[in-house]
Amino acid sequence: MTDHRHSPRDGAAGWLPNRRPCTAVGHRGFPYRAVENTLPSLRAALAAGADSVEVDVRLTRDGVPVLLHDRTLRRLWGRDRPLSAVRLAELRELTGCGVPTLRAALSAVRESPTARLLVDLPDESAVRRTLGEVRDAGAADRVYYCGAGTALLAVRAQDPAAETAITWTRGVPPPPALLAAVRPRWVNYRFGLLSSSLVERAHADGLLVSAWTPDTRYAMSRLLRQGVDSVTTNRIDCLLRLLPR
Repeated sequence: MTDHRHSPRDGAAGWLPNRRPCTAVGHRGFPYRAVENTLPSLRAALAAGADSVEVDVRLTRDGVPVLLHDRTLRRLWGRDRPLSAVRLAELRELTGCGVPTLRAALSAVRESPTARLLVDLPDESAVRRTLGEVRDAGAADRVYYCGAGTALLAVRAQDPAAETAITWTRGVPPPPALLAAVRPRWVNYRFGLLSSSLVERAHADGLLVSAWTPDTRYAMSRLLRQGVDSVTTNRIDCLLRLLPR
């Protein structure tokens, strides 16, 4: 079996490989230290030693890619407003500038010489603007994408060279036809679904395996024994203690 785990984007100029046996990804930053999907959370994950930070990207009413998981501002910011109805200037007022733009997140990641940003795309309508922002920032070598098949097909149409991780919530491998269309680098499984046989099957098919979102030492240790290539967690500090330097 060919080992792809340390070549995440073929031909990506300037990308420096992760030396760990498993990539450590901070889920929405480090939400145990700062509010998820904010610059303090992202920087906290990087300061802790994360190889990558996963963030969720949606569009404001005026089409600006920003970091927010939910469709509305209610859970995190106490404002019962859909993001799609709020322009960037108003968003800054409503959240005290707490919701960062994707551009600001890209700048923060580039403060670290090796870290990357894993962009989750819960809304496929944000794909074109998101990839455009990454391209304009000259950050394509520092970004990869995850999401459902429909979102990743849109990514593939915009950037044939983009690195992607197809998010999967079933305890069986994705259908070959879907994999052929999306051409992902990774299969991104909900962590409780994974088994050693699923990991071995993905590796035999030339795919890397990522897992989300275990937050206990027991669950992380089990995944590492199964041979996963990446773990996305809210407890990046706990994961890093389990990984050799």
